[in-house]
Amino acid sequence: MKISVLGCGRWGSCIAWYLDKIGHDVISCGLADAPELIQLQSTHKNDYLTYPESIEVTSDLEHAVNHAETIVISISSQYLRSYMTDIAKYPLEGKTIVLCMKGVEVNTGCRLSQVVADFVDESKTPIAVWVGPGHPQDYVKGIPNCMVIDSKNEDIKQKLVNEFSSELIRFYIGTDLIGSEIGAAAKNVIGIAAGMLDGIGYTSLKGALMARSTREISRLICALGGNELSAYGLCHLGDYEATLFSPWSHNRRYGEAYAQGEKFEKLAEGVMTSKALYLLSQKYNVDMPITTGIYNILFENKDFKTELGKLFERSVKQEF
Repeated sequence: MKISVLGCGRWGSCIAWYLDKIGHDVISCGLADAPELIQLQSTHKNDYLTYPESIEVTSDLEHAVNHAETIVISISSQYLRSYMTDIAKYPLEGKTIVLCMKGVEVNTGCRLSQVVADFVDESKTPIAVWVGPGHPQDYVKGIPNCMVIDSKNEDIKQKLVNEFSSELIRFYIGTDLIGSEIGAAAKNVIGIAAGMLDGIGYTSLKGALMARSTREISRLICALGGNELSAYGLCHLGDYEATLFSPWSHNRRYGEAYAQGEKFEKLAEGVMTSKALYLLSQKYNVDMPITTGIYNILFENKDFKTELGKLFERSVKQEF
């Protein structure tokens, strides 16, 4: 397949590297002034991997879009709408857009596939999402994992799973686009909570965090019209090792740094996602104490120890 990967940060560069590795014709495209692109153009490598010569690196968005039958987007979720404004200037009919990014748009509460759908006719430009666990640092070492591709379009997700699967990544066919997107976005919020527990030496509580957070995310998925069981799949619970425990997890490291009074400079998608999910919980009247606590800490300047402590002061209830 002719594929253009738009976004050349940590995950975007890994996707381009992976898709080239399994035999596709890949362009890696980024913003002309982005340090990540400048480094890849000058050295063909970054802190995580080395591109083979077969990957073309460019800042020419028109060239990248016109090249591709499949466009993979991997950027910060809150910039997707403005980026789609630029992408939509070029012909997209007959192409497939795959979102390898996790988040919920704060201003609208839209899932990312809904944001893209504002710019394209889905009957002519299908939209899919690619979610699940894994880090570039592990993939480049040959450590395999499992991921999910989901879409409203049954034929497209079957095609993508067949084209993208390899010994390095086993893909499953998603059956709940709402759950796949919300679950994938929400795990980053729980990653921040896990990091805060690490930061104060309460790592043993992450087991309880995993159990209870999955329950509250399942409630939100259900309220939005999805299947609550999706929260227990690869999009959410299955991604907990990579997000709540891995040393490579930006969200866990952000939470740990926050608890220790330090700054973490790299992108942690869970920060803005916590606000988006909190607003959705209010709109749909869903009880989400962990998400609410993280929102209160990050956006209402509440003391993180107090907010975490509140979770233990809640009234007695049945587990299920």
